[in-house]
Amino acid sequence: MTRLLTDDEVDTQLADLDDWSRVEGEPAIRTTTELADFAAALAYVNKVGDLAEAANHHPDIDIRWNKVTLTLSTHSEGGLTQADVELAHQIAAL
Repeated sequence: MTRLLTDDEVDTQLADLDDWSRVEGEPAIRTTTELADFAAALAYVNKVGDLAEAANHHPDIDIRWNKVTLTLSTHSEGGLTQADVELAHQIAAL
């Protein structure tokens, strides 16, 4: 069982993740990245997929032409855990 982060812990850790924010009304964090075109969006999603597989932690992914929205939450725990923040940092480094 993984420990859920407190609201203060989430806020502190989001301070280092400029493009990520809390999802209103949900225990999740989200980012949207705009890329050059659909092909670039797919390539980005594949890179995110590689990171997710390596971490065994998978974001919800929404692709709208050149925009990719990623949402992280530890569904099995019902909220945000350190695994979400760590994967967000890895994704932000892409």
